[in-house]
Amino acid sequence: MILSEARQRFISIVGQESYYDSKADLLAYSYDATPGFQALPDAVLAPSCTEDVKKVVEVCSSYNIPIVPRGSGTNLCAGTCPTQGGIVLLFHKMNKILEIDEDNLTATVQPGVITLNFITEVEKKGLFYPPDPSSMKISTLGGNISENSGGLRGLKYGVTRDYVLGLEVVLANGDIIKTGGKLAKDVAGYDLTRLFVGSEGTLGIVTEATLKLIPKPQSKKTALALYNDLESAARSVSSIIAHKIIPTTLEFLDQPTLQVVEDFAHIGLPTNVEAVLLIEQDGPLHTVEKEMDSIASLCQAHGAISVDVASSEEHAEALRTARRSALSALARLKPTTILEDATVPRSQVAKMVLSIKEIAQKYNLTICTFGHAGDGNLHPTCLTDVRNKEEMYRVEQAFEDIFARALELGGTITGEHGVGEMKAPYLEWKLGEEGIKAMQNLKKSFDPQNILNPGKLFAKDTKKRVVISS
Repeated sequence: MILSEARQRFISIVGQESYYDSKADLLAYSYDATPGFQALPDAVLAPSCTEDVKKVVEVCSSYNIPIVPRGSGTNLCAGTCPTQGGIVLLFHKMNKILEIDEDNLTATVQPGVITLNFITEVEKKGLFYPPDPSSMKISTLGGNISENSGGLRGLKYGVTRDYVLGLEVVLANGDIIKTGGKLAKDVAGYDLTRLFVGSEGTLGIVTEATLKLIPKPQSKKTALALYNDLESAARSVSSIIAHKIIPTTLEFLDQPTLQVVEDFAHIGLPTNVEAVLLIEQDGPLHTVEKEMDSIASLCQAHGAISVDVASSEEHAEALRTARRSALSALARLKPTTILEDATVPRSQVAKMVLSIKEIAQKYNLTICTFGHAGDGNLHPTCLTDVRNKEEMYRVEQAFEDIFARALELGGTITGEHGVGEMKAPYLEWKLGEEGIKAMQNLKKSFDPQNILNPGKLFAKDTKKRVVISS
C-alpha cells in the first residue's frame, strides 16, 4: 500500500489526471497477455517525459516501492504483472517519433510509440525497420526493447537488439544515463545498450531509443509449400539454409493450426496436409525471383506436394495475416490459450515437433504448433481452461517436458517471449547455477533495493530438471 505522503508526491509529479488508483484502474493493469497470472498494483502512473520518470523513480527509491514498466501488456511471460504490488508505469503519453534521420539511417523515439505506426512512418521515407512481432499493431517499441522482441522477419534481419543503437535509461536511483548513439562504430566501454535490451525492465527504465534503419527492399515474393509429413518440411528448411539462401520469413504451421487458422481467416489455406511452410523473400527483383525459384526446387526435392507463389500482393498479405492471426484463431477454441516458444537448432525442428505431439498425447492435451522454422523458434500452443485445476497441472507438466526436450536438442526455453515470472523457475536449466548468480550480481549492482520489476527472471524456487530420453 502506498503511503499518503508518497501518493501526494506522485500526483505532484504526473498530475492528478495521470495518477490512477480506482478499483477499475488497478484491475485493468493487474494482468497482461499471459494466462494465469494476476496481481493488483497499488497505483498506475503515466509520466509525460523523462524528467517525470526520474522523479517518480526517486520517490519509489525513497519509499522502497516496486516499479513495473509496461508497454501494451502483450508479452507472454507475465513480464508486466505487478506480482509484488507497487506502481505500474505507463508510457502512452511518451509516444513521439522524435526524429527520422535519413542521413544517418536512424530514428529516435519515445517508448510509447506503437510498433506498426513506426514501421509505417519509416516506410513512407523509403526506409525499413525489420522487427515485426505478431502483436505489432498494438505493441510498443519500449515493450519490444524490454523483451528483445522478434518476429516473422527475424531469420534474415534479426531481432530488436540488432536495431537498437542507443538508449536513454533511468536507473533505479533516478540517475539518467545515455548509451550508444548514431554511430556505426562505438567500442567505448561495456556495451550497456545491448545489456538493457531484453532485460525486461529489471535493470533500468528506457525513456528514449535510437534505432537503426535500413533501405526498404525493392520487391518481395511470398510462397506456400505443402507437405504430407513434418520431416520433409524440416528437411526443406535445412536445405534452403544450406544452399546459402536466407529467406525473409520461413514459417511453419502444423495441420491442427492450419485447420483453425483457415476457419478463422477463410483465405483458402489447405487443411488436408500435415504441414506448410510460408516462405517470403525480399530484395532486388531479379535476385528475389532467382532465389524463390531455387527455394521452390529445393522444397519439391525434399517432398513438398506443391509450392505456390502468391499471385498478388493482396494474396501475399492475406497469407502473412493468416500466420500472424494463428494465436487469435486458436484462442477462440478454449477459454485459456497458453503459447510458448521453445527454440531448437533448425536441424532439430522435426524432432522437436514430433516430441511436442508425443508430449501432448502423454498428457491428453490439445497442443498445436506453429512458428519460425527458419530459426528453430517453435510455438507449441496449448488450448485449455485455467479453471480446470487438474488439467492445468497436466499443462504445466507438459511444458516442463517440452522445455527439457528443447534443451536436450541443444535449444533454449525461450527464443523471443522472454522469461518474466512464468519461465523464471526454468532459467537455471539453461544457464546453470553459476549463470544465475552472475545475472543476480548484475541485478544487485544496478538495482540494490530490488524495486525494478521485482520477481521477474529470478525464481525463489527452481524446477527440478525433467529428463526425457532421445
